[in-house]
Amino acid sequence: MIYEEVTAGSRARRTLSGAARLVLELRIDGPLVVGLALIAAYGLVVLYSASGQSLATVLRTAARLLLGAIAMLLLARVNPNFLRRSTPWLYVAGCVLLVIVAAVGHIGMGAQRWLDLGLFRFQPSELMKLAVPMMCAWYMHERPLPVSSSALAVLSVLIVLPVGLVAVQPDLGTAALIMIGGALVIVLAGLRVRVMLALLGLAAAAAWFGWSFMHDYQRRRVLTFLNPQTDPLGAGYHIIQSQIAIGSGGVFGKGWMNGSQAQLQFLPERSTDFIFAVIGEEFGLLGLLLLLLLYMFVAGRAIYLATQTQDTYARLLGGSIALTFFVYVFINAGMVTGLLPVVGVPLPLVSYGGSSVVTLLAGFGILMALYSRRKLIGS
Repeated sequence: MIYEEVTAGSRARRTLSGAARLVLELRIDGPLVVGLALIAAYGLVVLYSASGQSLATVLRTAARLLLGAIAMLLLARVNPNFLRRSTPWLYVAGCVLLVIVAAVGHIGMGAQRWLDLGLFRFQPSELMKLAVPMMCAWYMHERPLPVSSSALAVLSVLIVLPVGLVAVQPDLGTAALIMIGGALVIVLAGLRVRVMLALLGLAAAAAWFGWSFMHDYQRRRVLTFLNPQTDPLGAGYHIIQSQIAIGSGGVFGKGWMNGSQAQLQFLPERSTDFIFAVIGEEFGLLGLLLLLLLYMFVAGRAIYLATQTQDTYARLLGGSIALTFFVYVFINAGMVTGLLPVVGVPLPLVSYGGSSVVTLLAGFGILMALYSRRKLIGS
């Protein structure tokens, strides 16, 4: 009996050490990967119900998650020095692709956002979600902190250029996310409070000026956010139905695949932008809290990894990736509950989507590369 216990203990230690060696070899962070996997698994369960029990939709999403996981594993093994040296080229390539999209891009659903490559369509704006914060971090790498006025001017140009190219597609949701990713780098670089307040004032003035250039549907989104009941069967329909779905779920929900708003198709975009409402209806407040706790764990772990890096480029880029993930969740939950305007931001790793999933996981791969080789960054 004692021999068997000793043997079992030795086997367990060998298994544990083997798993640890695999994690070290792949240069991944175990807790972060587990958190991401739990969110993705939760998302697939919800998506099956939200898509009307469409197994094909779930399989396509699983395939994209697999592609994103492969990108994450590959990028986690990349030397941060190579990432830093490649950043300007990646940024320039992304801007060139955005210009090509504006000239000959594929038009779908009233927007010109994709490049048709034959076998698949590529959305260059997704690339800029990573390229812009990488470029901002690269620019500040060998410059003194906090951000000086001249550096702030250059960073503003680096951010505004791709944001403008994406906004004219039109894709205000992605443009806002790209801007947030770059702005977070500036804030993490030590932007002074008075400068932040001045920039907020300029942003408000720019929003007032840009109102005249917005499309009619974009204006309706803003007006509907202020009062959805002004157009309950039109622009306000999404928010009203979403609030009904979340409210009807109560604390424990109606049960998986038993949500009337989702299953009877009263809730629009239920498998994409408004899947958060499906969770609230079918799994209730407890289901939403469970998902939010998983998001908080991933965001917290990502922030921890970013703080452990030993280089300005790594800290700024890692912090931006971690905080941007949290912002994605905040914006989606806010717009579904009526606290923010509807801007078309998917719920990370849960909403049905393609390139956004790959981009998100690729960003976490970069973060893990920055953390796992933190002692080699300055070499």
